[in-house]
Amino acid sequence: MTAQNSKLGDTDDKIFVGKGDEQAWLTLALANRHGLVTGATGTGKTVTLQVMAEGFARAGVPVFAADIKGDLSGISEVGEAKDFILKRASEMGLNFQPDQFSTVFWDVFGEQGHPVRATVTEMGPLLLARMLDLNDVQEGVLNVAFRVADDNGLTLIDMKDLRALLDAIVPDSAKKGADAAEDPLAAIRKAAQGFGNVTKATVGTIQRQLLVLENQGGTKFFGEPALTLKDFMKTDRDGRGMVNILVADKLLQNPRLYATFLLWMLSELFEELPEAGDLPKPKLVFFFDEAHLLFNDAPKALMDKIEQVVRLIRSKGVGVYFVTQNPVDVPDRVLGQLGNRVQHALRAFTPRDQKAVAAAAQTFRPNPKLDTAKVIMELGKGEALVSFLEGNGTPAMVERVMIRPPSARIGPITPDERKAIMAASPVKGKYDTAVDEESAYEMIQKRIAGTAATADGPAGGNGGGLLGQIGSIVGTIFGTNVKRARLSTGQVIARDVTRSVTNQVIGGMAANIGKSVGGQLGGSIGRTLVRGALGGLLRR
Repeated sequence: MTAQNSKLGDTDDKIFVGKGDEQAWLTLALANRHGLVTGATGTGKTVTLQVMAEGFARAGVPVFAADIKGDLSGISEVGEAKDFILKRASEMGLNFQPDQFSTVFWDVFGEQGHPVRATVTEMGPLLLARMLDLNDVQEGVLNVAFRVADDNGLTLIDMKDLRALLDAIVPDSAKKGADAAEDPLAAIRKAAQGFGNVTKATVGTIQRQLLVLENQGGTKFFGEPALTLKDFMKTDRDGRGMVNILVADKLLQNPRLYATFLLWMLSELFEELPEAGDLPKPKLVFFFDEAHLLFNDAPKALMDKIEQVVRLIRSKGVGVYFVTQNPVDVPDRVLGQLGNRVQHALRAFTPRDQKAVAAAAQTFRPNPKLDTAKVIMELGKGEALVSFLEGNGTPAMVERVMIRPPSARIGPITPDERKAIMAASPVKGKYDTAVDEESAYEMIQKRIAGTAATADGPAGGNGGGLLGQIGSIVGTIFGTNVKRARLSTGQVIARDVTRSVTNQVIGGMAANIGKSVGGQLGGSIGRTLVRGALGGLLRR
C-alpha cells in the first residue's frame, strides 16, 4: 500500500475500505458519484458505513448519517484494540491505532441530540403532502393554501400556522350578503376559491392527517430556529470533517416522516449549494439508511424529483450513499446513478429471495474469477463484494474483500458520554430553545380581532391598496415588519438555483407572486417567488 497514512492505511486521495485478493479503495475525487451499501440484517452494513464515514472525516469531508439503532454513535469515542480487531488489521497490513471523531448529535424530538426544525414554508406542499399521505385532490388544496399564504404575506412557520390557514380558506356558507363584507377573512377565502373548489370536507381531511402527525410527534419538527444546513458542513480544529449523526430510532417509528425528513434535507442541500464542478473531494457525504422507505409508494412526480436531485447534486459536491438490504429496493433509474457499491451477504430461502440475489449480482461489473451470485450467499459477517469507481469513472471489477475494522468504538455510547459530547457541541444553544415569533396564526387572529389591515390588503397592518402592499413588502424584505420568523423566510428567498428544476416541480401552480407590484417598481422589489425543487422558496 503505497503512500499510506502510517496509522490508518488511507492515502491523500483515497480511502482504504477493505482487502481481499485486491485492495478496495474509494477514490475521494469520485466519491460524489454516489454509492450503495446493501446486505441482509446482521451482515455488517453499519460497520461498513462507519468505516467509510471515518475515512471521509479523516480526509476533511463532513459527514451526515442517520443512526437507526444507536450503533453508529460509537464513532465519537476512542476504539478498543480488541483481539479480533488487531487480528483483522494485521491480516490487511494495517497498523491499527484507536481513534475517535468529532461528532454532533441531532434529534428531531430534541431528546438525544440538538433539535432539528424546519418551517412549514421550507418543507413545501409536495413533501408535506407526502408526509401526510394525501391524495391528489388534497394535495391540490394544500398547494392552494401555500399560494394564498404567499400572496397574503402569511408566514408559515409551525403547525398552528398551517391549521389556521386551512381554517381561513374554507368557504363560510354562513357569511352571505351584507354579512360577507364584515368577514375579516373574506379576501383570503375569495383568493382560495379563485384557484379552484376548496371544500370543507377536503380541508377537514387534511386537518385530521395533521392531527395524526401531531400525535406522532411531528409538531416538534416544524418551528424555529430552523436548521441551517451549513452547520453540517464544518471541520474540527484538526481539519477533520465533523460527523453529524441523526438519532433516528424513534423517528423511524414513523417511516414516512423519517423518509420525508431526509429527503427534505437532501433537497435543501441541492437548492442551497452552488455549482462546484469536479472537486478533489466532496463538500459533504450524506448516508441515507433504510433507503427503501424513500421509494415505497412514492408517486411518480416525487420519484422524478428524487431522480433529478440525485443526478444533479453531484455537481454541488455532495455524495449520497443509500443503505438498504437489497439493490432491488432502489428503483433502476436511481440505482444507475450510484457508482460505488458494497454488497454484504444476502440469503436466498425463497424463490423471491433467489431472484433478488440474481438481480444484485447483475448490478456489478463481472469478475471472471468470481461467481458473483454464488458468492453473495456465501459471504461471512464483515465480508462484502465491492466495486468502486476507477480513475476514469468506470466501475472496477467486483472483488470479494474483508472490510477493515473501524478505528473508533464499535457499538453505542452511554448516556453520560452523549451528554458530555452535547455539552461541548459547536452548536450548543443555537437550536435548543424553540422560538415562537409572529407568523400566520397571529396574523390571522389579528384580522379576526379587527386589529390588522382591512381584508383587501396584506396581513400585518399595511392596508391601503398598492402603497400599503409596497410598504408591507419593503418591511418584510428588510425585517422591519416582523422578527425572526420572517427573516428565516428571507434567508430561504435568497437562494440562487436553477429555475428549470423548480418549474417542473410545481408546474402551473408556480404563478407569479407580486407581479403587479414588481412591474410598477421596475422589478427592484417585486421579484417572483416560486416553490423549490422539493419544498423551499427560491428566487427567480
